[in-house]
Amino acid sequence: MFRAILIPALVTVLALGGAAHADEAPAHGIAMNGEPALPADFTHFPYANPQAPKGGTITYCVVGSFDNLNPFILRSMRTTARGVIDSIFGNLVFEPLMRRSGAEPFSLYGLLAESVEMDDERTYAEFHIDPEAKWSDGEPVTPEDVIFTYQTFAEKGRPPYSSRMDRIEKIEKTGERSVRFTFNEQADREFPLIVALTPVIPAHAFDRETFDQATLKPVIGSGPYTIETVKPGERIVFQRNQDYWGEDVPSMRGFANYDRINIDYFLNGNAQFEAFKKGLCSAYAGAQYTGLEPSQIDRDFDFPAATNGDVVVKSFETKIPPVVTGFVFNTRREKFADPTVRRALSMLYDFGWVNANMFDGEYQRTLSYWQGSQLSALGNPANDVEKELLEPYADKVLPAVMDGTYGKGANEATGIDRDTMRQALSMLQEAGYRMEGGVLKNADGTPLSFEILIVSSEQERFAAVFQRTLRRLGIDVSLRLLDDSQIQQRKQTFDFDMIIAPVGFSGSLSPGIEQIGRWGSSSAKAEGSFNLAGVSDPAVDAMIDAMLNAGDEETYVAAVRALDRLLISGAYMVPMQHYTDEWIAYWNYLEHPETAPDNGYDLFAWWRKPE
Repeated sequence: MFRAILIPALVTVLALGGAAHADEAPAHGIAMNGEPALPADFTHFPYANPQAPKGGTITYCVVGSFDNLNPFILRSMRTTARGVIDSIFGNLVFEPLMRRSGAEPFSLYGLLAESVEMDDERTYAEFHIDPEAKWSDGEPVTPEDVIFTYQTFAEKGRPPYSSRMDRIEKIEKTGERSVRFTFNEQADREFPLIVALTPVIPAHAFDRETFDQATLKPVIGSGPYTIETVKPGERIVFQRNQDYWGEDVPSMRGFANYDRINIDYFLNGNAQFEAFKKGLCSAYAGAQYTGLEPSQIDRDFDFPAATNGDVVVKSFETKIPPVVTGFVFNTRREKFADPTVRRALSMLYDFGWVNANMFDGEYQRTLSYWQGSQLSALGNPANDVEKELLEPYADKVLPAVMDGTYGKGANEATGIDRDTMRQALSMLQEAGYRMEGGVLKNADGTPLSFEILIVSSEQERFAAVFQRTLRRLGIDVSLRLLDDSQIQQRKQTFDFDMIIAPVGFSGSLSPGIEQIGRWGSSSAKAEGSFNLAGVSDPAVDAMIDAMLNAGDEETYVAAVRALDRLLISGAYMVPMQHYTDEWIAYWNYLEHPETAPDNGYDLFAWWRKPE
């Protein structure tokens, strides 16, 4: 049973002088649109196995290095150890007030907070902390911890945590275990869910004065694991907290099944894969940004463990849009400030050749930021709601994008033909460039040239294809291979012309406030933000605002589609390709639930077979 304390929680607030609202009963969960799918007495998420055996060790392998254990600060932000909070391996140390279900677009259920109450307008949210919730050192989780978290993040934290107080009028303790957020006019309908998803830190274990300093001292959290061993840049080991408070919380049943989790670091993808083949790594999901490719399975999985069944290679169906990965233009650079230039260059990525020669024709061209879903502009002419939203910015959307015909036939492409080259050159000439002695130059006689930063041999293959086509138009493109720490620093300070990167950690059927961090004007110059392209456009800001404040599904879908049309037309990146399913290879001592989440699989719900 879900351990919600509804009437007692309300009485406690009244007894201690807090503001309670009898007409807004505390709820076990909240959804961005509509109601959460699971009832108040749910026992576990549908893609978790509550009978999964506990025990054993799993070793994850990643490429890169780490020099920090605090994931909430700007310093060493991109070189923080994996697992402390992690979208792939699970939030092992720090937890939020509520936990997201991977089987719904955007619904949250109780974790540190057993229940929440809000008004219909979502002007406030009051969270009632589970009386069992405690930190790994045995101290209880309190409203003071929640307040400390937000004050500390605002003063010393990194984006996006550092800006969350901007939308909060006040935070107050309303009971022994209750804390209330009152939102200001800058908040939107999604923001209470963002508050609920924000990890909470212990006030007694952090010094606010030194919070922004990188640390390798194991941090204290409320999660199912504690940090056992730290070998900077090489390995971090998490050990199950045998006194973990949340073992029986419904949203956590069936998760965190290992006694020990090792995360080992490797210099490059080749070393990582070789370690997996030798059994040093428990699972392998492919190269960073590209994932495990079917062509790689055909080519590289002929080693003994794979052929005799010790290694399993499996695909999982996904129900969410693919992660959009591609060549990101740094529009802060003058050479990429003109969207006409970006559109022309975007035409010259030879997807047809890449698909035929690298992927055996099994991939699809990525053209939309919510491809394959009702949120995508592809194949969908703008409806009346979209037209009204975009009317002030009509000149920023290409006609083919507006009428839904953009991208037709893209998957049948076989290469870059002469007509495409001529069209691209014509657009560049329209933007003020001219061909002179086989070199494309602007009006000042400066050649168009730029550098693409890469971090792996896989990225180099894609960049070389793009480079080859661009050189046919007299554009000088150089490639620079950097290690993981160098590339992270360049990304953090936006020190690049072009970079190959995803625009998000995962696709989503419920895009929200994170879109500000990826595309909003406020994040364009904020060091450490994920707005790598430097997008700063009132039209984009307006669509994000409409999306976040949509009161019904029709308006929400229209706002996201309108945003998709603006991003496609703005050509802020050259999207590459995607595969519709998620592949992963793993040693057969691992097991997973029969039911999968919408994103294909959740490693946090897997377990090790008993000996």
